[in-house]
Amino acid sequence: MRRRVIAGNWKMYKTLADTRAFFSSFLPLVTGAKHCDIVVAPPFTAISAAVEAAKGSSIAIAGQNVSWSKEGAFTGEVSAPMLAEAGCRYVIIGHSERRQLFRETDDNVAKKSLMALESGLTPIVCLGETQEDRDAGLTKQVLSRQFNGGPGALTPEEFSRILIAYEPVWAIGTGRTATPEIAAEAHRLLRRCAGRSSPSAMPPPSGFSMAAASSLTIFRG
Repeated sequence: MRRRVIAGNWKMYKTLADTRAFFSSFLPLVTGAKHCDIVVAPPFTAISAAVEAAKGSSIAIAGQNVSWSKEGAFTGEVSAPMLAEAGCRYVIIGHSERRQLFRETDDNVAKKSLMALESGLTPIVCLGETQEDRDAGLTKQVLSRQFNGGPGALTPEEFSRILIAYEPVWAIGTGRTATPEIAAEAHRLLRRCAGRSSPSAMPPPSGFSMAAASSLTIFRG
């Protein structure tokens, strides 16, 4: 039975004060929660505050992005060893906003995943199609390409240590709904890709990027 992971990505929101206030209110709500693992991905500037606030709880902290290089002249980048030292246990890789706004490629996703694993972090690798892709009937092609060029390039051992999050970009902020059936269909496709790529490895848990308003329907589904 795969264990559920609920990860909250704060994107470019929340200051240090906001972070402390959030955990002060949030921790009592999840104390003793056993049905899933909880991951919070604050902005880089709030990671240390989040780690300190979550100390003693079961909540894990994640980075929202990471460099493919351990160190070097890469202004504005943050390395996997830096995230690990700051207290992160996970890192989001290949988020749709990184792919669309910052030209993140499938090859970059593979390289970043390797560096994260080398540093002891668990990559949360995001895959998903845009509204244009879906309307054109290209969902399978896009997901297969992203998988094969990213997590599919990992060895079976490496592949077994990542999480995959299906991120239906077309359903984010558009008013269109990604149903549990749509998510399940995407998961089945990704598991077939995993079986072809790394048949000896256990397929990693697959997730679903969603809005809070959809969460009850998704978990019931």
